[in-house]
Amino acid sequence: MYWLSAFTTLFLLFTLLPLLPIPWWPIRTLDFPRLQLAIMGLVLTVTQLLVLPLNALGIYVLLLPTLAALAYQLWWILPYTPFYPLEVKTSRQEDADNRITLMVANVLTPNRQADKLIAIVKEQQPDVLVTLESDRWWQDKLDTLEDYPHRVACPLDNLYGIHLYSRLRLQGATVKYLVEDDKPSIHTKIILPSGVSISGHFLHPAPPSPTENESSSERDAELLVMARKLDDPHQPTLVSGDLNDVAWSRTTRTFRAVSGLLDPRIGRDMFNTYHADYWFLRWPLDHLFHSDHFTLVRMQRLLAFGSDHFPLLAELQYNPRRRHEQNSPEASAEDKQFAKEKTRAEGVSTQDVPEPGADN
Repeated sequence: MYWLSAFTTLFLLFTLLPLLPIPWWPIRTLDFPRLQLAIMGLVLTVTQLLVLPLNALGIYVLLLPTLAALAYQLWWILPYTPFYPLEVKTSRQEDADNRITLMVANVLTPNRQADKLIAIVKEQQPDVLVTLESDRWWQDKLDTLEDYPHRVACPLDNLYGIHLYSRLRLQGATVKYLVEDDKPSIHTKIILPSGVSISGHFLHPAPPSPTENESSSERDAELLVMARKLDDPHQPTLVSGDLNDVAWSRTTRTFRAVSGLLDPRIGRDMFNTYHADYWFLRWPLDHLFHSDHFTLVRMQRLLAFGSDHFPLLAELQYNPRRRHEQNSPEASAEDKQFAKEKTRAEGVSTQDVPEPGADN
């Protein structure tokens, strides 16, 4: 009984701590393993039903709190399963001139298996490739991709280098340091073969961790200043990258609500891209959000290539005639206030986010 009580207490503690509005990293990282915690809660529930006596102590002190915590964990992750309605409709249109395939890959700077990533790129043939943690060595290897004439390079040795390779024409590409002066992002217009212009924003904020930032404040500010900038986008828009946050966290939910962007994973799958080496410790850190101008052709997690992240691939169909079929999330007054407070605390504003426009 004592061991079961101890595990139940631990499960309840891990469930309750993220409710605290504290950005300290040990608390905020508990947002990540909600699937693992749900499995833990399910195992605890079954075990309690098998071994607990049916008395007040067993039912009211252990079983019912465990069931409530399990339901709470499932509530967060249920949208990222096939048991939930699709947020982004599946494409029914065949229009190659209005399609875009995007691949995002955190390469892990010390990883030197560039040949594996290049082979994946050549197999998948994405229109746009975004790499994170790419330094000068990775740039030299990726520059051999001859089919990608349009490029934006920001090689860094601090695990925050970022590169963009595109078959499609770019306009007004800019590298910007939104919150921290060593964490760049790329902002550009992407021109489809049909001439449609897409506003693309590619991010890699630092995670809350003992080796990076002690709190989630900087990450939250970068995501939410982007959300405020994109509030109700009329322009076709993509936001992608390793956001160092899970899809179901309060910050990412607020980002989607304030920006009005859709998540094609909802109603489909979690597409857990991290950690590539440990199947039991995986959650979705690499993301793609888009405006309701697009429907989804396909989305998949690709093969590992030596990094701690899997690459993520998504193919979107520009089809604004189906906008009315897709309900963009709407921000409450609380969401807007939360975003405003987070960005103000880090001294950033929507003016810090560039408006990509004229040709370079």
